[in-house]
Amino acid sequence: MLQLKNFIFNKYLIVFSLLMILLLIIKCTPSGNQPISNYYLNHSDTAHYVGINTCRQCHPAIYNSYIKTGMGKSFDLATKQKSSAKFDEHTVIYDSYKDFYYHPFWDGEDMKILEFRLNGKDTLYKRIEKVDYIVGSGQHTNSHIYNTNGYLHQMPMTYYTQKGKWDFPPGFENGANTRFSRKIGLECMSCHNSYPDFVIGSENKFNDIPEGINCERCHGPGSIHVQQRQMGIKIDTSKYIDYSIVNPGKLPIDKQFDVCQRCHLQGNAVLKEGKSFFDFKPGMKLSDFITTFLPRYKNSDDQFIMASHADRLKQSKCFIKSFKPETDSTSLRPYKNSLTCVTCHNPHISVKEAGKEIFNNVCKNCHNSKTINGLCKEKEELRNSVQNNCVSCHMPFSGAIDIPHVSVHDHYIRKPIKKEEIEKVKEFIGLYAVNEKSPSNILKAKAYIQQYDKFEKNAIFLDSAQRFLSDRSITDVGNNFELLVHLNFIKLNLSKILYYVNQIGKENLLNTVLVNKSWDNSQAWTLYRIGEAYYNTGDILNAHLFYKKADELAPFNPEFKNKLGVSLMAQNKVQEAIPIFELILKEDSKFVPAINNLGYANLISGNIENADRLYKQALMLDPDYEPLLMNIAGFYIFKKDYTKAKSILNTVLKRNPKNEQAKEVFEKLKNLK
Repeated sequence: MLQLKNFIFNKYLIVFSLLMILLLIIKCTPSGNQPISNYYLNHSDTAHYVGINTCRQCHPAIYNSYIKTGMGKSFDLATKQKSSAKFDEHTVIYDSYKDFYYHPFWDGEDMKILEFRLNGKDTLYKRIEKVDYIVGSGQHTNSHIYNTNGYLHQMPMTYYTQKGKWDFPPGFENGANTRFSRKIGLECMSCHNSYPDFVIGSENKFNDIPEGINCERCHGPGSIHVQQRQMGIKIDTSKYIDYSIVNPGKLPIDKQFDVCQRCHLQGNAVLKEGKSFFDFKPGMKLSDFITTFLPRYKNSDDQFIMASHADRLKQSKCFIKSFKPETDSTSLRPYKNSLTCVTCHNPHISVKEAGKEIFNNVCKNCHNSKTINGLCKEKEELRNSVQNNCVSCHMPFSGAIDIPHVSVHDHYIRKPIKKEEIEKVKEFIGLYAVNEKSPSNILKAKAYIQQYDKFEKNAIFLDSAQRFLSDRSITDVGNNFELLVHLNFIKLNLSKILYYVNQIGKENLLNTVLVNKSWDNSQAWTLYRIGEAYYNTGDILNAHLFYKKADELAPFNPEFKNKLGVSLMAQNKVQEAIPIFELILKEDSKFVPAINNLGYANLISGNIENADRLYKQALMLDPDYEPLLMNIAGFYIFKKDYTKAKSILNTVLKRNPKNEQAKEVFEKLKNLK
């Protein structure tokens, strides 16, 4: 009886507490243009995500329309229902740079991709991988992902629905085909899907993956909202804002814009110190967490990337004239009839079902029929042919510079560009922070380094980064340490890295400075880069210390653990290295460097059969991996089969004539049979 009374008392105490919070919110809600984002209850760390099916119970009509939208169909299991692609036994794409063919097919209910290599009509090599997920609504593309024990990688085939053709994914073209090894990390997943259960200390390992962008990506975590409704607490949303959940339509315009910009401002996303791609919630200020940079080029107004809708819209006079800056801040507030993303787009309804007249009517709301006749200089015959469709001329279909075979509406609303403007020479101006007025020098430096690392290997980005990173004093080195290490690692200036390490102190770095785990493994990567600097300058013992610390902070990154094993091998501690390579393969059985190293460890330990088996296993996954081919050549030399060894070395040199080690060994074997 006492337990029942306590239960009733606790229940009413919770209800009373929530009511008091709501009353306090209503009483303290700021008026006018003051920021209101701090008042949302679901910004609390205690709020959690409940999933789209929970939302569906009270909002079935919205759910039924939303799942037909591009966001609702953004990510799902690889099924015939999900796929928009056409499959034909003759569908093959060819990588002329790396000499691989690719063919997609269905094996019963499983979608698979075959990679193979030919010599005439003979198949020299083949690898088949099952597709686990399809990313993309199918409006423009379907790309494909495979899963190995939670480790996700993109596959080397994308279907482009507008052209109805298979081709390489963006970034795989022109010799850059990474085959089955491109990691799908948190940054990719956090825009193409709802938030996943990501494994901290990894680059691309997930415990659980949702199936599509759900309601809470725009409305924030729903647990408090659900609790209130279950307790009978209701808000008259015609009069008041419901602060248990974010309604983007009732946010200040800059905060509303940030909800869309989180993913529709594609570019070089630079995280603020200590932040992750999980941290931003609708109603918060995006630049407190992420600043997105884009390269600006003179005479390049016609060029844009696929998901740069927010950046393009912000350049439009229609957008600029509908906003004015507040007198006491740099944030933007609307005039009446402000132009935002939701002015034209209802996120709950598919663009395909909306009809083009909805978008055209938005233009006519400001530019009425009299204005159209007065402003539009096109001939009446042309206007009639497009049914006075403003969008067809002022937001024309165009190709994106980052994704082939797609056409999207350019959201830079303006008069059509003349051909001579398009043909002008493009000149790089610099990186521009789209969602932050005055980013710090540290942020700019990080942006330039990421631009080089992720998008374009242009030395101008490294020179620009250097300008923002002082190393004149120990204080400067301490403040900029991680970025200085990263920059000089890219430049292969290893002695400079070790100079910085000596300034801060090796023990200080290992025990005090570089000790924090994070979603982006920032400090783990710094440790790894220092380890590489030591290893490649011959200091194996110090390399081992930094590899070990990197592995402690990011134990699910196979690259770090692999280098830890390699450093043990270099110290002749083979039996200590073997369990490390085996642990990697227990986690990710297709990580070729670990298979190769385990094969070599078995070979020098006298386990010839195991070495042979492991080398063959690695070859089935990557027949061009040079360290593997060199080890196999060594394996045949060990067996005194010099003919096969020379054949392998010849293969290496055919693909990479600059491999000096292969040249040297080949010369020594020339006269041996």
